[in-house]
Amino acid sequence: MDFESYDVLVVGGGLAGIRAAIAVVEANPRLKVAMVSKVYPMRSHTVSAEGGAAAVLRPEDSYETHAFDTIKGSDYLADQDVVEAFVREAPIEVIQMEHWGCPWSREPDGKISARPFGGMTTWRTCFAADKTGFHMLHTVFQTSLKFDQIHRHDEAFATKLLVEDGRCVGVVAIDMRSGKFDAITAKAVILATGGLGRVYAFTTNGNICTGDGMALAYRAGVGLKDMEMVQFHPTGLPFTGILITEAVRGEGGYLTNKDGERFLKRYVPNKMELGPRDIISRAMTTEFEEGRGFEGAHGKYMHLDVRHLGEAVIDSKLPFMRELGREFVGIDIVHDPIPVRPVQHYMMGGVDADISGVTPLAGLYAAGECANVGLNGGNRLGSNSLSECLVFGAAAGRQAADYVSSARAPGSNPVGAMLKDETARIEAAYLDKKGGDERIGAIREEMQLAMDVGAGVFRTREGLEKLTKQLGTLRDRFEKIKIEDSSRTFNTELMAAMELDFMLEVADVITYSALAREESRGAHSRRDYPERDDAKYLKHTVAFRTDDISPRLEYRDVRITNFKPQARTY
Repeated sequence: MDFESYDVLVVGGGLAGIRAAIAVVEANPRLKVAMVSKVYPMRSHTVSAEGGAAAVLRPEDSYETHAFDTIKGSDYLADQDVVEAFVREAPIEVIQMEHWGCPWSREPDGKISARPFGGMTTWRTCFAADKTGFHMLHTVFQTSLKFDQIHRHDEAFATKLLVEDGRCVGVVAIDMRSGKFDAITAKAVILATGGLGRVYAFTTNGNICTGDGMALAYRAGVGLKDMEMVQFHPTGLPFTGILITEAVRGEGGYLTNKDGERFLKRYVPNKMELGPRDIISRAMTTEFEEGRGFEGAHGKYMHLDVRHLGEAVIDSKLPFMRELGREFVGIDIVHDPIPVRPVQHYMMGGVDADISGVTPLAGLYAAGECANVGLNGGNRLGSNSLSECLVFGAAAGRQAADYVSSARAPGSNPVGAMLKDETARIEAAYLDKKGGDERIGAIREEMQLAMDVGAGVFRTREGLEKLTKQLGTLRDRFEKIKIEDSSRTFNTELMAAMELDFMLEVADVITYSALAREESRGAHSRRDYPERDDAKYLKHTVAFRTDDISPRLEYRDVRITNFKPQARTY
């Protein structure tokens, strides 16, 4: 049996994945790289990142300050050696993006513009108006096109990692256009599949963000690290969840309650609207519970007001936000405040990987939001994520290129057998299944609503234990789903079923990891354990798959170098 075989296979076509692919061929132009993505790369979720990318580029800034802001923002759960390396690499990557043609917003003297962001002590967020991710993804995608060594498999859905003799040697993927199952083999595989926000009902994440890479690695025996650390962004549009970028507050927007009060003076008096996302999300939720929020058709909300900035500033720095207000709320933010409420936004946790993207499974690497390299800890600072994709995507690419120089090619016999087994599994579980009466959409919606309630901004033992039972019931019901579309060409119902399978898997890991961490740290806020407990929980949670629904949890010490844990106040 013949397979498409490469030196390095990248799963995911967003910023981290494309940057990794470029890094491989830059490190060794003789290597052949494949990039598998379930959507056309320019449809990857990176396009939704709006505010900017953090990097030390100004004389008043320093590596030490960026490192401290990141570590403090993480509530001291970040590995400090990783952070210190990241802040030094980020400016190099941002300048590289400029050289590749990224249209950064600029000051009158030609320097790249910067804006303040939450939890940062100075202006270090480089931006391209309020569509930064869109322009950055365009830049790396167009750059990748000049490398003949990079071969794309667009609209291909990875269902399983191929593991031979304890090393990862490729994936099984379904070509959505033909319905054909393929084994795409490689000496090394880099996971860069993004987040899992669609596990929640109210999220900024696009429909493609279903935790695929995390679930693939988890099923292959790799641990998932710090999965209880789920970030909620303070400013999503009610009903849609569409993100209103933190840049709106960075440019001077005010958050007010129904009394017209800038209520953050009670929670982050020294930072106000530029406080970290987790603290502001909890502040807004507390205000809602105490009756100081607005009531609308889609629940409680606050006002985000930029009217005082004026039309010229809004049109030059926040034009996309004006468009979103007009198209999705029917308002003009020049004249009307924006309704906002906290919304699931980002996953700090992910595939257990080191500073170079190396996972415990030989030949497998991970980068971007699907990975946890130790950077973000309990809470990611806004604008660190785009820089993270560049820095650690490049690192994983370089490391994979080095690894394959001495790695042997995968054997065809075991790969052929694995492809046959995986094809049979999917056909039996979905395509050939008869008699099921459960609907994918109903199970997915119940899971999402249950996650919103049980593993949201605030958590309790009672709520998390109830959630574990709900997820167990949903898993049982999932075994009885009905697939009505039997076609092989663009079978979106089959894709939705496999995505739901992945989402139920990672939802369990989030819930059990949160239940076991009996403290409040960063985005993980337990009402029954409101204090941070460094004596017991200054550790990473690492979850491993078992035959039972609940994972096996281990704990790993956080690496501390120059910044001793202290009270996280702003």
